[in-house]
Amino acid sequence: MAPYISNIPEAQGTSHASLAGKVVLLTGIGQSGDPKMWGNGAATARILCGNGAKVFGCDLRVERAEATRDRIRAEGGEVEVCAADVTKKADVQNLVKRCVEKYGRIDILVNNVGMSEKGAPGDMEERVWDMQVDVNLKSVYLCCHEVIPLMEAQGGGVVVNVSSIAGMRYIGKPQVAYAATKAAVVQFTKVSSVIYAAKGIRINVVVPGLMNTPLVAMLADKYAGGDVEGFKKTRNNQVPTGKMGDPFDIANAAAFLASDAANYVTGAEFIVDGAITNSTGRT
Repeated sequence: MAPYISNIPEAQGTSHASLAGKVVLLTGIGQSGDPKMWGNGAATARILCGNGAKVFGCDLRVERAEATRDRIRAEGGEVEVCAADVTKKADVQNLVKRCVEKYGRIDILVNNVGMSEKGAPGDMEERVWDMQVDVNLKSVYLCCHEVIPLMEAQGGGVVVNVSSIAGMRYIGKPQVAYAATKAAVVQFTKVSSVIYAAKGIRINVVVPGLMNTPLVAMLADKYAGGDVEGFKKTRNNQVPTGKMGDPFDIANAAAFLASDAANYVTGAEFIVDGAITNSTGRT
């Protein structure tokens, strides 16, 4: 039996009874870095399971997916995982097939994978550009391409995409491919939401700001010479609230959008950023 959401402190009391029994396909469920922390995908899986959903997750490295699975199962959540490269059509088809074989349907799709590599147009190698286009944007298309027809046949469903405020404004780092692809995810969401609105499929996008995830240490290596604490201080100072957000801020936003509480919400940008996109952009 899945735990009640109130037993997960990071949920801050969030509860969505409509998620109970729903089948969720979630990409990027694994994480690297500090094993005591939760990444955006892992936190989202935890909150959804805490609401009684059944999560089928994937990651490029299956051992990372299994680590998240084991943490959530220890709390009573129902999670299955497999390895998948969601930039490859065959992998996505296999992922969807395995989820349907296990649970019979897909009610909710969460497109969570993403990557950021340093580079401006004048110096970024083509392969680095292409890699980020594939991970950040093509993966969203491929998963929607395989899952949305199933949702149409079922009579409805929900898609939650994950973008970034880097797609809305410059946030102090030369990451043009990441910014461009994350902006594209927002527009992909808006256009798709209109196309499928009459078919009972809601499609929304969560737009995280600066989040304190296990990836921060990796970003510090790329953008701050490995100075993790200095990088965290810079990021905290950029946000009007004075601190980065938490992966569970993203998870709770995704859970709301996936639930019946948001049954009239589609095509929306759900910005979770501590007001940074409304600020003057201190760096």
